Amino acid sequence: QKMTILYEVNLTINNSIFEAYMKWLKSHIQEMLTIDGFQKARLVKLLDGPHQSNNNVHAYTVTYEVESRDALELYFKEHAARMREDGLKRFGNGTFDATRRILEVLETFERA
Repeated sequence: QKMTILYEVNLTINNSIFEAYMKWLKSHIQEMLTIDGFQKARLVKLLDGPHQSNNNVHAYTVTYEVESRDALELYFKEHAARMREDGLKRFGNGTFDATRRILEVLETFERA
């Protein structure tokens, strides 16, 4: 049985580019969802935690649901460099920061 993978991209975005970045990010997410194995994405704003938003930066996370680890590895091999480059080219280094985590869904529980 294939285990669903969550691929999480944690972003801190400078206020100076925030509106343009968010506009771009939404189309970037749509493009990510055209890649094989990427099934769903959720864009969330960090309200509390170590990197929360302040007057200068905005903290967001994009969580992608990917059908398998193999599909994610294929993304890293074939698409990641190009997809990451797009944001850097557009907004420049130092205007935003991205860290990434890979998680495996073991089980999902829902309220009865």
